[in-house]
Amino acid sequence: MPTGTERKKSRVLSGMRPTGRLHIGHYFGALQNWVRLQNDPAYECFYFIADWHALTSDYADTSAVAENTLQIMIDYLAAGLDPAKSVIFQQSAVPEHAELHLLLSMVTPLGWLERVPTYKEALENVKDKDLHNYGFLGYPILQCADIVIYSNPGVQLFVPVGEDQVSHVELSREIVRKFNADFGGINLDPSIMDRQNTKHVTELWSVLSSELKHFAGLLGLAGIPIYPTRIEALELGSSTLARQIGYDNFLDKIGESRNFIRPKILIVQEPAAMLTKTPRIPGLDGRKMSKSYGNTITLSESDADIRAKTKVMVTDPARKRRTDPGNPDICPVYDWHKLFSAEEPGRLEWVRQGCTTAGIGCIECKAAMAENLIKWIAPVRERRVKYEKNPKQVLEILDAGSNKARAVAQGTMARVREAVFGWEKKRAEIDGTAGSAKA
Repeated sequence: MPTGTERKKSRVLSGMRPTGRLHIGHYFGALQNWVRLQNDPAYECFYFIADWHALTSDYADTSAVAENTLQIMIDYLAAGLDPAKSVIFQQSAVPEHAELHLLLSMVTPLGWLERVPTYKEALENVKDKDLHNYGFLGYPILQCADIVIYSNPGVQLFVPVGEDQVSHVELSREIVRKFNADFGGINLDPSIMDRQNTKHVTELWSVLSSELKHFAGLLGLAGIPIYPTRIEALELGSSTLARQIGYDNFLDKIGESRNFIRPKILIVQEPAAMLTKTPRIPGLDGRKMSKSYGNTITLSESDADIRAKTKVMVTDPARKRRTDPGNPDICPVYDWHKLFSAEEPGRLEWVRQGCTTAGIGCIECKAAMAENLIKWIAPVRERRVKYEKNPKQVLEILDAGSNKARAVAQGTMARVREAVFGWEKKRAEIDGTAGSAKA
C-alpha cells in the first residue's frame, strides 16, 4: 500500500510513438530527462508507448506497429528506464484512454482543433498521406486523455516538454478546464467579492439576470437570497448558464469577470508543462535529427556504422580546405563533441583550438568524436542486446506496467463517469426509494 507521502508525489506523464528504433536525439531530447525524473523521489512517473497515436498518420499500414512497439520498449529499458521506479506501459493496453478521449471530445470545440499549428502545417506539407480524417484532427484530444487519465485531484501533474511543445499542453489545460466546468459546475474566486471588484460582480449579475429567464425562481428554489452580494447566487447562476449555452459562450458573455471563474469539482487535474532544457543535437546532415531524413545514430548502432556515418557528417561550411580555419560554434560535429567528449580531459579545448586555427582537420575531429560516442553508447547497446535476446521478458515487463497503469486509469474513469452520468447517485436514489416503499 502506498504511504501518505507517496500519495502526495507529483505525477509525470510522457510517451513516444512507435515509429522505429530510437536514436541519440530521442535520448538527449527526452529519455535522459525521464531517467532523471524517475530517480527523483518527488515524482511518480508514467511513460508509455503511444501505439494509437501511430495510427493517426500511419493508419494505411499498421504492419510494423507491433514490432516497433517492442523495439521502443527495448530502447526504453536500455536507456535506463526502470520498471521498479516508473510505470512503463502500452497505450492501447489501457482502453480507458479511448473512453476518456470520447468524453473529452464531446466538449471540445472544433475550432480549437483546427487552430493547432502542427495540424495546419501537416495538411500543407505532408503530400504522401491523406490526413483529412478525424484521427489526425482529434489527436490533441487523445493526447489530453493520455495525460489527465493519470491525474489525481490536488496532485500536480507534469508533462516534460520543450518550448515548442508548450502549446500542446496549454490546449490540454483548456480542454480540462471546460470539461470540469461542464460536468463539475462553477465556483467563483472569493476575491470577486472584494470592494475593488464590485464592477465585476455587477457585470456578472447583469448577464445572469438577462440570460436566465427564471433566475429569481432558480435562487428561490435553492433557498438562496436574491442579492448580487451573495457569492452562492452568482455561482449557481454561472453553473446554470454555462450548462445552457456552453462554457465558452458563457465566458465570452461575462467579459473580465471570467478571470474569477474556477471549476467547482476537479474531476481531472489540469496538467502543467515541465519545461526541459535539452542540448542541441543536430542530425548527421546538420538538420533536425529525424528518421525521415535518414540522419540519425540509433541506440543500437554498431561501431563500424558509427564511424562510417560520422565520417561524412557536415561541418562548418567555411572550411572548404584543410588549411581554412573554422568556427566550432556553428559545426554539428562540435555539438556532438560537447555531448560525448566532455568527460575526456582537454578534448573540447583541443577541438576549439585546432578548429579555429586550422591546426586539425575535420576528418581528425570527427574521428575523435566518434570514438567517444562509441564509448558512450557501448553500455546502452550492451543492455539493449540483453533484452533483444529475451523478447518474452520485455513483453512481460510491458504487460505488467500496462496493468499498473490501467488500475490507475480505472480509478480516474470511475470518477469521470460519475461526474458525467451520475449513475451512483441515481442508484442510491432508487435504493432509497425502494427502501421507503418497503417500509
